[in-house]
Amino acid sequence: MKQLLFRWFDSDVGYSFRHSPVAIGSAFVAFVCVFCAAFAGWVSPHNPFDLGSLELSDARLPPSWSAGGTFKYLLGTDDQGRDILSAVIYGARISIVVGAASVVLSALVGVALGLLAGFKGGWVDSFLMRLCDVMLSFPPILVALLMAGVGRALFPNADTTVAFGVLILSISLTKWVDYARTVRGSTLVERNKEYVQAARVTGVSPLRIMRRHVLPNVTGPVMVLATIQVATAIITEATLSFLGVGVPPTSPSLGTLIRVGNDYLFSGEYWITVFPGLMLVLIVLSVNLLGDWLRDVLNPRLQ
Repeated sequence: MKQLLFRWFDSDVGYSFRHSPVAIGSAFVAFVCVFCAAFAGWVSPHNPFDLGSLELSDARLPPSWSAGGTFKYLLGTDDQGRDILSAVIYGARISIVVGAASVVLSALVGVALGLLAGFKGGWVDSFLMRLCDVMLSFPPILVALLMAGVGRALFPNADTTVAFGVLILSISLTKWVDYARTVRGSTLVERNKEYVQAARVTGVSPLRIMRRHVLPNVTGPVMVLATIQVATAIITEATLSFLGVGVPPTSPSLGTLIRVGNDYLFSGEYWITVFPGLMLVLIVLSVNLLGDWLRDVLNPRLQ
């Protein structure tokens, strides 16, 4: 593990990372957000979803630096007396997990179909690309909203696992198209190169050629696209939760917290919605900056 880490730091990507303040800063912010979300039970001062520990008398308290605030709740409380700081940490964990899982599912489906379309060509390529055109004709948020709404209607009493599965599937339904088109274009270039022709001559099966030879050479654009789409998926999940068709109310994400605080925004209780919104901005901005840096590093035209 240490050798791999040292090799990465000595590589061109590691050199670019060490000399890019934006990449270092965004990576640090993303690491802090992911770390706090992953270890929310240890990092957060309270468990905001433990109904037995909530006190309605502490509802809508302002942040600790405002008049009437207390250091027990650094960022204040919401309408149910939940600690905003703890709720933001737990909500970020849900948003990050849903966003990352939807990107992984989209990448698996899109990369597989893109490899198949670019390597096989012919009617397979035409059919898959027309399917991509059909999927691109629908706004992604509309498809996700419809899918999530249908899932809620079909499984009104579903447990949390099923609800999360429906949400991840709804976000992934249109995201795979970007991977398929990107990988298909790269595969069209790679399949005519000498190493692929040599593998064909020696009798290597097409599936093995795609998996062992073509796939490693098309992963660069996929990594960049996946990094950027993590931020897009998190925003999509927050939008669905804000509209009321996202994660269950018992496990609110950042979008749900923003929606709850939106009802109290104009009454002066800004902290209920502002701090979840800031957390969402920090996560998305740091991931987007990392994606931009990775795109520039992996682009040979910019070397």
